[in-house]
Amino acid sequence: MDTTLRDGEQTSGVSFLPHEKLQIARLLLEELCVDRVEVASARVSEGEFEAVQSICSWAQRRGHINKVEILGFVDGNKSLDWIERAGGRVINLLMKGSYRHCVGQLQKTPEEHISDVIEVIKNAQSRNFDVNLYLEDWSGGMKDSPEYVFQVMDALKDYGVKRFMLPDTLGILNPLQVIEFFRKMVRRYPDVHFDFHAHNDYDLAVSNVLGAVLSGAKGLHTSINGLGERAGNAPLASVQAILKDHFNAITNVNEEKLNEVSHLVESYSGIAIPPNKPIVGSSVFTQVAGVHADGDNKNGLYQNDLLPERFGRKREYALGKSSGKANIRKNLEELGLDLSEEAMKKVTARIIELGDKKELVTQDDLPYIVNDVLKHTTLEDKVVLKSYMVSTAFGLKPVASVQLEVNGNVYEETATGDGQYDAFMRCIRHIYKNKLDRHFPWLSNYNVTIPPGGRTDALVQTSIEWEYDGRLLRTHALDADQTEAAMKATIKMLNLIETYYEEKAYYYK
Repeated sequence: MDTTLRDGEQTSGVSFLPHEKLQIARLLLEELCVDRVEVASARVSEGEFEAVQSICSWAQRRGHINKVEILGFVDGNKSLDWIERAGGRVINLLMKGSYRHCVGQLQKTPEEHISDVIEVIKNAQSRNFDVNLYLEDWSGGMKDSPEYVFQVMDALKDYGVKRFMLPDTLGILNPLQVIEFFRKMVRRYPDVHFDFHAHNDYDLAVSNVLGAVLSGAKGLHTSINGLGERAGNAPLASVQAILKDHFNAITNVNEEKLNEVSHLVESYSGIAIPPNKPIVGSSVFTQVAGVHADGDNKNGLYQNDLLPERFGRKREYALGKSSGKANIRKNLEELGLDLSEEAMKKVTARIIELGDKKELVTQDDLPYIVNDVLKHTTLEDKVVLKSYMVSTAFGLKPVASVQLEVNGNVYEETATGDGQYDAFMRCIRHIYKNKLDRHFPWLSNYNVTIPPGGRTDALVQTSIEWEYDGRLLRTHALDADQTEAAMKATIKMLNLIETYYEEKAYYYK
């Protein structure tokens, strides 16, 4: 049973709009194929009523109405009336599962509380509702007042409750306690259907779910991305993968839709999925170390049963300072590119250079890096940027100092400008005008973009157009830094000019 729309919405700062709730409910039931969804708490707001009404109307038309569950309270007929008006047919009735909560919060005796619960159950059944019963703070009850828990169960087990739902409301249990307490419940009430509802306060929700499965739980409560109050609930994706791979359990969950639904909920909730979150995180199927890519080439040595294709994803090989040629080759193969060893060395060196700047390059960036590195390798570099420094300070103009080698001669210049690149360009112009006595091209267009198709801003692409002696020159360069990319594009332009100068014996005056 997925409780993203009820308990998940109790995540701080999360509030789904009615149409968002309907869309999530539809995906959960018809795409992801969970067995049940808990969509709301009764009597919360008019917006909540509108959302539940639209979900129930849709579910009724699609034959899912008995899979839509709504949390209700021991409040006479108030919750029942609200749910009935919204079109719901299943109430998840919330009662106290520990003596401390019963006496301390309700200020009633166990007998009084049980009597109130029985009244709501009978009223619900008279309206043809299915009734499930939450024993709130059941974990606290089993730790501190098990006799109260058994008193409640003995009194209510024969009233036609479909499921008794046992929550670790405050997330206080560990797996050994879950096993101990669940086995006590199952041994004492072997014919009762028990659900387990875990909370993740100690980061033990998934482990506790497994303890419940081992001990006879027949139903599990999860949420998409582990959303929920405080530290959240057990995430559906993790629970599904562990049940299948470690327990050989068969569920109805369509694993291929887990990633899609997770990212939709991420978008609607505004709660970002951590990159390293199992199954659905952006980096969990990404190999970074080159040795791992090499091992994958040799019979999948660094792969486990969590194959990304199961979840509608694919394995990726990150490009960075620790990638190595194996990672790069893997990415190039997928792009249909085959480079020589010499070209591979140059591309690898460029990627490592970017990695040293803490940039993660994606496969989508790779064609642009290859193009940038290899496009001008046939030219002998006659103009080389030997050294440079650019700086900026508040209240002062940016300053650049440049050491430029032209045809084996080294020239130095310092200048200020309206920006870092402008200061750099003034240095270059001074060298060409004052020391080489040459005309300098006119910069006619300057454009900075993220490489088309790129999924990150690890790289920027600078494209510059120059007018020179009646010609239009275009140069491009990539770098993690916009100014460096522009400087590299400028040096490429100067090499083009030197080639024209040499071939056609143009002398600039």
